[in-house]
Amino acid sequence: MGNLVVVGFDDPHQAEEVRLKLQKLQSEGLLDLADVVVAVKDETGRVKLHHAGNLVDDTAVFQVFCGSLANLILANATVGAASGALADVGITDRFMKELATVLIPSRSALFVLTRRPTPDKDRLLEELKGLGGRIFMTWLSHEDQTRLQAALDASKSAAP
Repeated sequence: MGNLVVVGFDDPHQAEEVRLKLQKLQSEGLLDLADVVVAVKDETGRVKLHHAGNLVDDTAVFQVFCGSLANLILANATVGAASGALADVGITDRFMKELATVLIPSRSALFVLTRRPTPDKDRLLEELKGLGGRIFMTWLSHEDQTRLQAALDASKSAAP
């Protein structure tokens, strides 16, 4: 079963940088991404969604799902109310309010949908070390979420 992770960033370009890193990790076989969507709120308050494009040929259903989910979340974040469809996937009013705070102008969010768990969690966490961001929502277990947030918060290790 796949996972959805939504991470907020203080910088408008940081979500895109992490998206590129995730696509690199997919090309190395470390991730099986179904879709990745970057949301950036500009200075005027307008939210723009950037889809990763075709990650693999059979991603159309996943892309529609993740893109639609991102649109639903962001539309509802502005009014602060979770619709029935959002509540069905665990997105609450509290989550909406938290997301609205991170998506102030010049900030970004990353929506990542994977098809299945990574075969090497430890290596993945090492690759994600120090990328920053705050997890707002995930379908990961509490333990995996804690490990992922710790990796994002960690200092990058020195290159050999």
